[in-house]
Amino acid sequence: MIFEISEEQKMIRDAARDFAQTELKPGVIERDENQIFPAEQIRKLGELGFLGMMVDPKYNGSGLDSISYVLAMEEFSKIDASASVVVSVNNSLVCFGLEKYGSEDQKEKYLKPLAAGEMIGAFCLSEPEAGSDATSQRTIAEDKGDYYLLNGTKNWITNGDTASVYLVIAQTHPEKGSRGINVLILEKGMEGFSVGPKENKMGIRGSDTHSLLFNDVKVPKQNRIGEDGFGFKFAMQTLDGGRIGIAAQALGIASGAFELALNYAQERKAFGKPIAELQAISFKLADMATDIEAARLLVMKAAWLKDQELPYAKYASMAKLKASEVAMKTTIEAVQIHGGYGYVKEYHVERLMRDAKVTQIYEGTSEIQRLVIAREILK
Repeated sequence: MIFEISEEQKMIRDAARDFAQTELKPGVIERDENQIFPAEQIRKLGELGFLGMMVDPKYNGSGLDSISYVLAMEEFSKIDASASVVVSVNNSLVCFGLEKYGSEDQKEKYLKPLAAGEMIGAFCLSEPEAGSDATSQRTIAEDKGDYYLLNGTKNWITNGDTASVYLVIAQTHPEKGSRGINVLILEKGMEGFSVGPKENKMGIRGSDTHSLLFNDVKVPKQNRIGEDGFGFKFAMQTLDGGRIGIAAQALGIASGAFELALNYAQERKAFGKPIAELQAISFKLADMATDIEAARLLVMKAAWLKDQELPYAKYASMAKLKASEVAMKTTIEAVQIHGGYGYVKEYHVERLMRDAKVTQIYEGTSEIQRLVIAREILK
């Protein structure tokens, strides 16, 4: 068992850390406060190759492994989870699905600009009545011969208004249940396709979250990914990789909060000495560090299994479950260690606490992760 990362992976991590400090940190509080999408920062991430990290270079990707990806995600998420979720969705859900299951024409037309950062993608599964129960798709893609007629609504879509390419999961054959679902590629501006108002969220306020509405949208048949009825399998297999990305995001939120709490505890004095020397605080820091390291090892194992092309669904769910719970616990403790300062925006930890919560909800709630893990261990 080799726990050391390679020199190339260290370079990717360090580049991501430098970008986070120099490009993401300035203005992050204001972007959160005013719900401003980090457009300029995302553009630069695209130019640096971070929006197509694992895509083959022949499709304009960086050709990196999943370990490099989660290292970068952790560094971005320490500073700005609103930016890192764009990296996660574009890499794990959109580019991955297109590269693995798309046709060559689809890869040429959509994957190349997505991997190059010239476009941003969105993954559209959740609906008003279909979140954890992904089989209950009410969005209908009616087969009209050479095109599908799409009608319905999608909720909580990351990059909802800033995306140019949307992977939409929709039901074509209701009588077939999950085997009647398809995945279609939509482009922004298609007639009948509109974007609802931006959601006013508790956390990751800079990310662009919207509902999408489809009213008789004509989607060419060549925009379907895979065979008829492949959509549900596409969604589930794509989400397995997506959970690794969100686990890395949660890990970054936790480690970012820990670093802030550690620095503060070493500088803040009470009773004549730094509060880090008080057992009540030092024990909190010890527990935080231990939990973060445990989560990191799970995230790395899930990413390693994916790179080795070994079954990784169970470990992806374990990593997301553990890392998201650690993120929530760690950020709460970071606020506590900061005391009154932790409750004001200028010290960052209250934002990290708000950002942490969504990692227990999106791309599969913690309850769903336990369901996946249970199914795997009871096989």
